[in-house]
Amino acid sequence: MRRKTLDLILNWVGVLLTVMLLVAGVGLTIGYSFTNSQVHSQLSEQKIYFPTTGQRDYSDLVNAKMTSYAGKEVLTGSEAQIFANDIIGVDTNAISGGKTYAQVSAASLADPSDTSLANEVNLIFRGDTLRGLLLNAYAFGFLGAVAFYAAIASFVLALVMLVLTFLGVRHYRKSDPADVI
Repeated sequence: MRRKTLDLILNWVGVLLTVMLLVAGVGLTIGYSFTNSQVHSQLSEQKIYFPTTGQRDYSDLVNAKMTSYAGKEVLTGSEAQIFANDIIGVDTNAISGGKTYAQVSAASLADPSDTSLANEVNLIFRGDTLRGLLLNAYAFGFLGAVAFYAAIASFVLALVMLVLTFLGVRHYRKSDPADVI
């Protein structure tokens, strides 16, 4: 095989890889933007706020060393995780005495006359449901962040491939057509 033929093939592979990395970067950026805006809009519709110093749940923020969030609206995935675990999780755990919803529900079904236990089951169910929804927002926010960093990596690699391709084109122009590998 002639050297010029190999250089030409490698240059076209470089161009193809550069284009593929650019397309991947654009797709990942769109994915990040979509995920980020969806998490923000879904959470903003719920109008969930961290407790302030005068509210009962403020002690949960103090215990979690998250007082900087006091009074702030929950708008990001990471804020949703903090609210879910450090506010709702602590409260439902306190209500149930460390038992899961299934355990408390089974106890309530075993004694249907205990209205206090039935109310406990209702509160834990609602709290665990909201907690689960907030943790889903956190998961999507995390996936969006991964897409953002993957987009950056794709663009950087596309730039590297572009430079290597230009160097290959320069080498192609300088190589002797008679060279054989």
